[in-house]
Amino acid sequence: MTQGAGQGPEMERTATLRDFRVPAYVNETGPYAHSPHPAETGPYDGGPRPAETGPYAGTTRAADTAPPVEEGRPAAPEGYPDAYTPTQRDLPVINRTDTVQVTVDPAPAPAAQPGTGSGPLYVVGDVHGYLDQLVAALQEKGLVDAAGQWCAGTARLWFLGDFTDRGPDGIGVIDLVMRLSAEAAAAGGYCKALMGNHELLLLGAKRFGDTPVNSGAGTATFQAAWLLNGGQKSDMDRLQDHHLQWMARLDAVEEVDGYLLVHSDTTAYLDYGDSIEAVNDTVRETLTRNDADEVWDLFRKFTKRFSFRDDGADAVRSLLDTYGGTRIVHGHSPIPYLLGEVGSEDGEDTAGPVVEGPHVYADGLAIAMDGGVTMAGKLLVQQLPLEG
Repeated sequence: MTQGAGQGPEMERTATLRDFRVPAYVNETGPYAHSPHPAETGPYDGGPRPAETGPYAGTTRAADTAPPVEEGRPAAPEGYPDAYTPTQRDLPVINRTDTVQVTVDPAPAPAAQPGTGSGPLYVVGDVHGYLDQLVAALQEKGLVDAAGQWCAGTARLWFLGDFTDRGPDGIGVIDLVMRLSAEAAAAGGYCKALMGNHELLLLGAKRFGDTPVNSGAGTATFQAAWLLNGGQKSDMDRLQDHHLQWMARLDAVEEVDGYLLVHSDTTAYLDYGDSIEAVNDTVRETLTRNDADEVWDLFRKFTKRFSFRDDGADAVRSLLDTYGGTRIVHGHSPIPYLLGEVGSEDGEDTAGPVVEGPHVYADGLAIAMDGGVTMAGKLLVQQLPLEG
């Protein structure tokens, strides 16, 4: 995977838009449900969003419709739809009794071999434009210095995707990751990144705008979906060709030191190939063809989530058996939701979810890294392997 260096101009940040809605058909049922949902529905309600101003005001959306209740799944709390669907402002929460968050400490890292990029391994969860929190977390782990420059020598750093949207400075985050990629390589280490669903969303919004796509639920567009899912006008204004080229070349799956790294907690990767190389090639070829419907379908599948909860260990094993590795590490689904906790997304002075570290679940085979920074949680940077 090629990743270049590049910095965009400093710009005034926009107010944070905290909105965790995604298309209704992104959820999966059953441990291997990576095929399109038979009752796909779109996120658009057919009218202008309240208090919307600017060039995108009045964008219409198709009706929100929840998918059928999965047999055997507990009923949703009172006031939420019968089926779990993240189309509302606050994701419905099913109180979890079968998962436990654990605080994990990194095991001693093996001695680094100079110039080989074989130093300690770190992973970063979803950033979503929170540049200041990212820099602080990287500094806390000793990966960058006070000036934000790489200072970790031969360490290896993997970002799990979702750099933009919802937070104030997504382009600043991309610029930082691109720069650290060059600085780490010069020091004998590396900094690399995976493709998240929000990279696909931003690429689609820039390439296709309000071109209708075949959503299976009436008219949908990348532009409307991007706005609905926290798109920031300041990011779009600062988006340049080198950002687009960098995002389009990102890999979707990698295996490092026995860890299978992906963005989304979904089995949908199996739709794109039976090897890591095949999946990554298929994703890049899809983006190269530049077909709006194909890219939409790719975005839709990358937005699926929660395959590994409950009895999802078999779903994890299906990925590990196909692509290799002994544990899977993912972002995408915030830990507070995996745990059945909620935080405020309305800016109220209420206590947010307490996230101390990664969430280990699915018989210990899955490690969740999205600490819920968009909902007053924590932006996680974690060294692997984990103890405990």
